[in-house]
Formats: sequence, C-alpha cells, structure tokens
Amino acid sequence: MTTLVTTGRVQVLGVPGDRHEEVLTPEALDFIARLDAAFAARRFDLLTERRRRSALLRGGTPLDFSRATKPIRSDPDWRVARPAPGLTDRRVEITGPPERLMAVNALGSGAQVWMADFEDATSPTWENIVQGQLTLIDAIDRRIDFTSEAGKEYRLTDRPATTMVRPRGWHLTEKHLVIDERPVPAALVDFGLYFFHCARRQIDAGSGPYFYLPKLENRYEARLWNDVFLLAQDLLDIPRGTIRATVLIETITAAFEMEEILYELREHSAGLNAGRWDYLFSLIKNFAHRPDFVLPDRSTVTMTAPFLRAYTELLVRTCHKRGAHAIGGMAAQIPGGDDGAQEAALAKVRLDKEREAEDGYDGSWVAHPGLVPVCRTAFDEVLGDRPHQLERTRDDVHVTAEELVAVRRTAGRPTPEGVRDNIAITLRYYDAWLNGQGAVALNGLMEDAATAEIARVQIWQWLKHRTVDRETVERLFEEELATLGATYPWARLDQVRDLFERTALAKELPAFFTTEAYARHLVGRPAVQA
Repeated sequence: MTTLVTTGRVQVLGVPGDRHEEVLTPEALDFIARLDAAFAARRFDLLTERRRRSALLRGGTPLDFSRATKPIRSDPDWRVARPAPGLTDRRVEITGPPERLMAVNALGSGAQVWMADFEDATSPTWENIVQGQLTLIDAIDRRIDFTSEAGKEYRLTDRPATTMVRPRGWHLTEKHLVIDERPVPAALVDFGLYFFHCARRQIDAGSGPYFYLPKLENRYEARLWNDVFLLAQDLLDIPRGTIRATVLIETITAAFEMEEILYELREHSAGLNAGRWDYLFSLIKNFAHRPDFVLPDRSTVTMTAPFLRAYTELLVRTCHKRGAHAIGGMAAQIPGGDDGAQEAALAKVRLDKEREAEDGYDGSWVAHPGLVPVCRTAFDEVLGDRPHQLERTRDDVHVTAEELVAVRRTAGRPTPEGVRDNIAITLRYYDAWLNGQGAVALNGLMEDAATAEIARVQIWQWLKHRTVDRETVERLFEEELATLGATYPWARLDQVRDLFERTALAKELPAFFTTEAYARHLVGRPAVQA
C-alpha cells in the first residue's frame, strides 16, 4: 500500500471511493488522532494483560469472582443511568451489517432497536468500513431510500428503530489509517467516525449516540471505554452521560465481572447482552487445552446446558439489581423453505424467546426481519404494556464460580456429522469473509464471524485431545474444500486453505481468525462481492 492521503498526523492508506471524502474529513481524522493519542498505549497494555491471563488459565489457574471488587458487588445503593431516549423499550433488537439494503429493512422491521454491526457481521474491507459510516449518516438524514435495479422500492418508515453501533473489538486494528506508521485501533476508528459525524445528528433527532461494546474481558477494558466516552463528549462539547453503551458479555472472564463492568460504565451504561455464541467460543478457546472442557457438537450445546443457564440467569440478576436492561441472545434462523421446515424453525425461535422473557430478560436479538413478530409476541406475553421488567430482581438466583464453568456436565462426544459440519461452515464462512461479506446465510441461518470461531476452535480442541483423529479431519477438509470450489468457482481456495490450516490445524491456537485473515489476506484491496 502507498499513502494516498495525509491529514495532520493521520495517513489514509485505503483506496479512495465514492463519497469517502464526506467521512474522512480533516476534522474527523483529527478527532480520531486525539482519541488514539490518549488511549492507544492503554489499549496495548490491556491486550498484553489479556495474553498473560490467558496463559494463566491454560496453566490451570481457576476463575473466580474478584476479592478486590467485592465492595462494589456488596454495595446495594449504586445504579446505572436511567434509560436514554429510544432505549426504554427494547423488547426486539435486530442486528446486521451497516449495508444500505439491510439498514432500510432493519430500521423498518418493527424492531425497537437496530444494532449496526461493524464487528462480527462486517468483513472489514476499507470500502465496507467507510460505506458503513455513510449508510449511518444517510439513515439519520433520511437519504437512505432507494430503488433496486428490479424496480423494488425501499423506504424508511416514519418511526424507524433506534440505532446502536457495534464497533470492532479492542484486539483489532485498522491498517488503512496509520499514525507514525502504526495502525489505529479499529474500535477507535469505528466509534470515532460515527460519533464525530452522527452524535449531534442523533441528539437533534431525539435519540443519541448509542453503542454495543464487544468482547470485553474485564472491568479495566470497560473503564477504558468509559474514558473514551468522557474525552469524546468533552471534545465535541456534548454533555457527559449522553453516550449509552450495552456491553456484550461474550467472554468467560467478563462473566465473572458483570457488576464491575456495569459499575465502570454506570453513567453511560445501557445494560448487558448475553452474547451466547461468542461466549461459547471464548470458553472453548480459553480452556481448549483441558480435556475436561471438551464439548460435543455445537448444535447440541443449547442454552439449557447448566453452565449456560448459570451465565444467562446471573446476567439478568446482575442487570436488574443495578437498574440495567438485560438483553437476550441471537436468533439466527432465516424464515423460508417448505412449510414444515419454516414452522419448525419459528417454533424453535419462539421457545427460545419465551424462555428468555420468562427468565426476566427485557428484550432479545434477531437476525432477520421475519423473526421480529415471533420475538415481539414472546415478550408481549410477559411484559404486556410495560416497557421492560427491571423490577424483577431475580433474588432467587445464586450462581457460583464452579457453576459458570461446569462444562463437564454437558454430555456427549462429537459425531462424524458434527466434525464435517464444523469444517464446511468454517470454509464457507472464510471464503465469504475474504470476499467482503460478513453476514452469510448458511444452512438456513444468518451467520457471522462467531460461527466460524466456534467451529474452528472445536476442530482444534477435538484434535488436541484426540477426540477425533487428524487423518479424518484432513480428509474431510479436502472433501469440503473441493465441494466449495465446485459450488463457487470464484472461491479463494488457496487463501481459505491457508487460513484454515493456520487457525484450526496449527500447533498453537490463534486467539481470533479475523486477526490472521485481516493481516494476511484482506488489507489493501476492495471488497469483491460474490
């Protein structure tokens, strides 16, 4: 790559595109540079601490609730901020990448909230990142309506869903923006561009700058985000506490610090979310070296498993104890197919959402507009006219550290079908991601990066503990790679092979496939849609 634009301290290495200059203004880039100067070093130190703690867990150090923060957990008086405008009733939230068509459909789906996802549902090509920011600006300015080549019209409704933005996690960088030859943290790029361009727009529209924060591992990472919020608001002369953020509890270490995370963000907190699929990924990844943490086929590990029940019930109790919303996990089914298959899929979603509503959750996620009515009905039956059920403090819930990691009680072994499915899903998702597509329809589900992460770490774990033999895995890998090439002639087979070998078959287990894939295969070229 060569430098194409230099603005102040920031170098823009990405290839220019249509309307990019509306996002990458000198003022916006200077804003990002000021955030980077204040927080990049702390981010680096926290990632170093992540690696240190991961090594301790691999070495057998047990997880437990912190003694140092017991006074925070024991103090009955503190609460998070009251719900901000547009975030009082969150019974249905729809998620997806900030692409123009998906944005129109999500905002008009009937859901209360749309989570515009720059993280797991977006392949971070430079074009996707900048166009995603343009989509958000246009949505607020009501310039997002369009007509497709087939003549179908897509128009915003009069009462669109409240927008929340999920930036990329702390572990990722944006290599198309550099300062002193160092890439800027991707989280600060996604947050900074949106906040700079849209915070005032959202406030003027009666809403506000709202966020979902992914893959936090502890209270210190939450404190870092809170400090980012404070500085950002001060720099743009926006009152402190205007920003609101919901934290996804999707790492096993964060599950032991839910109250502490709420406490760190309390004036900016909008609650916690049960990020169930990444939570499973985190648990497997952190304990992949231990034979007592081997899980069976991922399709058989349901939310009724004891260790997952402990996690989800603790989340509700924690949130409602502190006046925070508890938001349930994703329903990824895609309505369609024959009547019997569709009815079975919808029944599965209905059962899941009814369980969440009855457990005390205030809302939940869906990935497709067709699931909005199912989710709404489940929560309507419990909430009625109430916007939430924060008054249900779930004092009956008492969860121990042992219960959160009681994986050995999840019976079963991987099946040949489960092994093949994990390999096939990983390869197909890798190819789509490398082609610039982060939300992918696979086997009737709308999948994102979390699916591939779970699938590939399970393969690694099963090989590590000889639950499946390497010869079988390699044979299935070659068969599924050939099938991918025959089905999609444009597939990037060499890159997919390299990525799978590095992230699922290597001696050491990489923390994330996205960091490997981004650095080796994605940087410096535009998205190519299949």
